[in-house]
Amino acid sequence: MILFDDIGSFPLPKGMNREWISQAVGNNDPKLQDLLKSTMQQKIDAGVDIPTYPQFRDMNQMFLEIINDESAQEEPLIVKKERAHIIELSAIEDVGAQYLKTTGKKLNVRVCVTGPLELYLNQFGGTAYKDVLNAFATSIDRFIANSIDNARQFRIATISIDEPSIGINPQVMFNDNDIIEALTIATRTSGSNKIDTEIHLHSPLHYKLICKVPSIGIIGVESAANPSYLDLIDKKDLEDNDKFLRVGVSRTDIFGMAAVLNEKYGTNVWKEPSRLEEIVTEMETPGIITKRLQKADSIFGGRIKYAGPDCGLGSWPTQELAFRLLKNTGIGIKEFMMNHKTG
Repeated sequence: MILFDDIGSFPLPKGMNREWISQAVGNNDPKLQDLLKSTMQQKIDAGVDIPTYPQFRDMNQMFLEIINDESAQEEPLIVKKERAHIIELSAIEDVGAQYLKTTGKKLNVRVCVTGPLELYLNQFGGTAYKDVLNAFATSIDRFIANSIDNARQFRIATISIDEPSIGINPQVMFNDNDIIEALTIATRTSGSNKIDTEIHLHSPLHYKLICKVPSIGIIGVESAANPSYLDLIDKKDLEDNDKFLRVGVSRTDIFGMAAVLNEKYGTNVWKEPSRLEEIVTEMETPGIITKRLQKADSIFGGRIKYAGPDCGLGSWPTQELAFRLLKNTGIGIKEFMMNHKTG
């Protein structure tokens, strides 16, 4: 069974921007609660098995603004557990209650948290202070623990640590053992609760490092836009370390796809947004998505546990286009599963 999840970020509706989101968070604006609920419902309606809470805020600042708040700290950079709160999760409790009422079962939710290395690089750059990295890791673990403890109307089924810099950012000065230790601390609670724990990487170059983190069981690979990434991973490494993959089966690099359309039509498709429809009608169709999953399955077989879009959809032009990509992705994964059972 391959589960369909999404990475988290989603476009804002027309007329809203990041500045409004920041103000709405500060003012506890009920319109933000409504936006989070409606977006989460869109993900459910698109067929996502384990949707991530809608992420509209900056992936670093939404955690750093709490971690750096002295009134929220137990020690410098170590947040008090009761203050390690992801407001988006509280907002979707009503969606979970409605889902339970409609289906008779709890909604499975994916919680995405920014990893300790990413937060460290954002705040401190390339100088390596191991104790500071581990302080960030402890805080991240507390966000995870708080999320698990406070979920009422839904079940937290998957935790994802977002670490895009591993394998890409030349500023990373920590050695492998320091990174392994920090990631182990950050995922201590999810591991002890036997919750599926993913790491979302933008490059699988250092996937072997992740194989040594006992509490992370699933390695995310952005393989729809970069099929060659699958060639970097050895199935035997996954088997020897009992790790699984989350494979990207639909592209999310909207600017790359728009560039293809610009060349095709000799125009700027951002000024002719109707042209962008071709992304979901011809470029990222259920059939193409099914073929990508078939290719990944031919290499890794039962080592694939999750599939979905490569990355978040926050940079996409409209919610409707993002919804249609999720819908196509779900249909493509289901088609693969049907063929897999009969084949």
